[in-house]
Amino acid sequence: MQPRPPYPSAQPPRRAASGSGCLSGFFLGFSLFLVAVLTALAVALLAYAALARDLPPADELVQRASQFQTTRIYARDGQVLQEPLAPDDPRAGLRRRVPLSQISPYLIQATVATEDANFYRHRGVDPVALLRAVYNAVRTQGPVAGTSTISQQLVKLVFLSPERTLSRKLKEAVLAAEITRRYDKDTILELYLNEVYYGHLAYGAEAAARIYFNTSARDLTLAQAALLAGLPQSPAFYDPLQNPQAAKRRQADVLRLMVEAGYITPAEADAAWQEDLQYYGQGLDAVRLTKAPHFVMYVRSQIEQLYGPEMLYRGGLQVYTTLDLGLQEAAEAEVRAGVARLRDRQVSNAALVAIRPQTGEILSMVGSADFFDQEIDGQVNVALAMRQPGSAIKPFTYLATFEMAQDWWTPATLVEDVRTEFPDGPGRPPYVPRNYDGKFHGWVSVRSALANSYNIPAVKALQHAGIPALLDVSRRFGLDTLVRPGHPPYGLALTLGGGEVTLLELTGAYAALANGGVRVPPAAILCVLNADGQVLERLEVPGLPAACRDAPLAPGAVVQPPPQSVATAARYAYLITDILKDDEARAPVFGRNSKLNLGRPAAAKTGTSNDVRDGWTVGYTPDLATGVWMGNSDGSPMDQLLSGSAGAAVIWNAYMTRALANVPPRNFPVPEGVVRLEVCALTGALPDPSCPPDQRRMEVFAADRLPPGADAAAFQVSITEPRDGETREGVIPVMGSAKVPNFDHYLVEYGETFEPGAWGVVAGPVYQPVENGLLAQWDLRGLPKDGPHVVRVVAVDKSGRRYESPAVRIYVRLPATPTPEATETPTPLPTPTETPLPEATPTPTPTPGPPTPTPTPAAPSLFGRLIPPPGGVFFGLADIEGEAGGDDFSGYRVEFSADGVIWLPVNPQAPEVFSPTSGVLANWDTTLVPNGIYTLRLLVQGWSGAAVVDTLTVRIAN
Repeated sequence: MQPRPPYPSAQPPRRAASGSGCLSGFFLGFSLFLVAVLTALAVALLAYAALARDLPPADELVQRASQFQTTRIYARDGQVLQEPLAPDDPRAGLRRRVPLSQISPYLIQATVATEDANFYRHRGVDPVALLRAVYNAVRTQGPVAGTSTISQQLVKLVFLSPERTLSRKLKEAVLAAEITRRYDKDTILELYLNEVYYGHLAYGAEAAARIYFNTSARDLTLAQAALLAGLPQSPAFYDPLQNPQAAKRRQADVLRLMVEAGYITPAEADAAWQEDLQYYGQGLDAVRLTKAPHFVMYVRSQIEQLYGPEMLYRGGLQVYTTLDLGLQEAAEAEVRAGVARLRDRQVSNAALVAIRPQTGEILSMVGSADFFDQEIDGQVNVALAMRQPGSAIKPFTYLATFEMAQDWWTPATLVEDVRTEFPDGPGRPPYVPRNYDGKFHGWVSVRSALANSYNIPAVKALQHAGIPALLDVSRRFGLDTLVRPGHPPYGLALTLGGGEVTLLELTGAYAALANGGVRVPPAAILCVLNADGQVLERLEVPGLPAACRDAPLAPGAVVQPPPQSVATAARYAYLITDILKDDEARAPVFGRNSKLNLGRPAAAKTGTSNDVRDGWTVGYTPDLATGVWMGNSDGSPMDQLLSGSAGAAVIWNAYMTRALANVPPRNFPVPEGVVRLEVCALTGALPDPSCPPDQRRMEVFAADRLPPGADAAAFQVSITEPRDGETREGVIPVMGSAKVPNFDHYLVEYGETFEPGAWGVVAGPVYQPVENGLLAQWDLRGLPKDGPHVVRVVAVDKSGRRYESPAVRIYVRLPATPTPEATETPTPLPTPTETPLPEATPTPTPTPGPPTPTPTPAAPSLFGRLIPPPGGVFFGLADIEGEAGGDDFSGYRVEFSADGVIWLPVNPQAPEVFSPTSGVLANWDTTLVPNGIYTLRLLVQGWSGAAVVDTLTVRIAN
């Protein structure tokens, strides 16, 4: 290599001065330079001495080794999810100390090449790397993260706390220099290789070799050593038992670095990379991960990514998770039973994930049928593995057609299910999908096509909406694996499961449907406490453990509610839910009362991948979303006649039944903007006189996506009061609209329970249409019993077509009527002693007589108003201020609308507030909606049935 030429001077050359002046100037300049150097050296030495004085003696390196405090992981109720290796020593880990001579040269070389290529040449600190790390920390005001030498890493493991700060980095450098001065390099390397953490509670090379490969550190091959050397950077992420693909990629990096360092040849690296490694994965006989092992490993990986491996394995963290241990045990039992039941049908494994839709909390996670079964690769968490979802992706295809701005589809849209050839690119044969049952079904509605999982209509749906539209829906619903950069080009088979997703992602996407189109990312951690019991981060959800709720906050603690985003409008999500919960619609293929039926409102969908390699069932109630995968870890096919409904659905049904045993059944709330119209099954449009009566049926629609022939402005059939979920008593007004083209009359009907078998009449027929007015007065006092009831309005046109509003659910409260007491008082009338009592009762009657005409008791106060924001503009997370209260107050809600037709709650998680408020009425995350002009509406309800409404026009400008 040619020597580098000298850099040109920044200043033009000057003529040298002659004489003594030049010489004296030189000596003066040199003297000043020497003074500056000596001063800087003195300052550096003083700083070094000051830091060294406050640090532990470097001579204690060997004695201090192996002293640390491990992280503890708990279920939500405080039960420990991992038992200590030694009952009396919660800090213990699996470690077997060996001298450097008993460690494979391959592992020594791989470690040096990967962690510190100049280890044998520097004096404990790499000055260039250290200066770069310090500069980056000062510039970004963030943690100090840079290339640490092996000596620095050993100091960090043995002497110092694991936080990432500038002062800690400087102390680390000083101590690294000190131990390098006191100990030879082989001793430092030996200590490091016996201290470093390799995952699975294995500390040191000997423990890692036995845990992963059932061999000694001395006998590790090049391939095995390269894999182990890559683990310390992120043991949870590169865990070969949980994430073999990532571990293999990391092994390739280590082999490349060994080649660059000159330890091995490229040919040796290629041979090692191609070697098929067999992982042992056992050795912790004293302490198995017996409680939710896959979930524990998943949480470890998240903590490692958030805080780094040092904090995870040595920081003494206390991690409280979302896991419900009772539900977890039920999930594990049902997964084992389901696999055992189908073992003779080539099924060896299954996985399950359960999520609370409103908060994203993972309540159960089962990654395999048996964590310790090597024959099924039991330690691989299939809940995080990429698999083809089969037909379980279809709901999102149809959702894309519902969202289309033009030529949209509805649940009533008819699709022809016949043999169809779809173009598949130049020079390629056409794509010809076929149905699972091998039959064609002619014209079918979207409801029937999705409920029965017909393939040909689903492909036509994707062709109609477009692949980009489905990928956009998938992105909004959190199917990140499907839309990751670099995925292969998708064809129309995407709607039949041609892409790949994980069970966790897919269950989270269905949970967003259960949550009315609002996605809350799956969460596994409720709070993290540091070694001093202070909160580092906390997820604000109902039912937080006291250990999370009551702990003091550490400086800079992150405390926040679950993040959420609108994946789709609530009305479109409801259309999918209404189809997936329709047991009658899926009867032609699945039969009535199949395993998708829980005996309570529940939506579910099955899926079977190509060649029957993956079987799925994913479904939800308003309270719980659960996904189940069934198959074989190695991708081998199951019995060709086994479908998701016969396999995964059995586990899904059994788990959901157990998990919801003590949860009262709830129907899915019907959001605003959903209407029910009568359509003709032969056309999918509004019926005309030629439509036979037996071909007419009611169907649900989004108010802005009506069937052909319907005009959203012309069809107004809705109830605005009472509000869904209210508790009411006495005589209440039923407010709303009953207005349709060719109007004849309307009726207001009620039913007992939330799913009545018959309907009674509140009022009607009424032959005058109503628009945003009083439909009827409903005297609840005449009902035979209190409890859950529903009310709806039905408009009928002159041809007999019915248009039903969604049923509004209320809880009726019948007052403790004094009638029984009044009947008891006359009975003793023959007894003279009690004769005065009935005469005494009238006397109070005239007493309240004078106040009766006064209007104040008949009209208790009720008020509500909105206060405009400064300049009428909202942005970010905005506080909506105002007041709502009064003597008659029962509750209020704040809503917004872009068009004045469809109103959505500002806070979908808690739309109703039942306490009087003056000040902040609601918090509005305006980043979830586009910029523009909106109308805010405050509705204040009174116990008497009265209502106060205030509106306000605002602008969102983010």
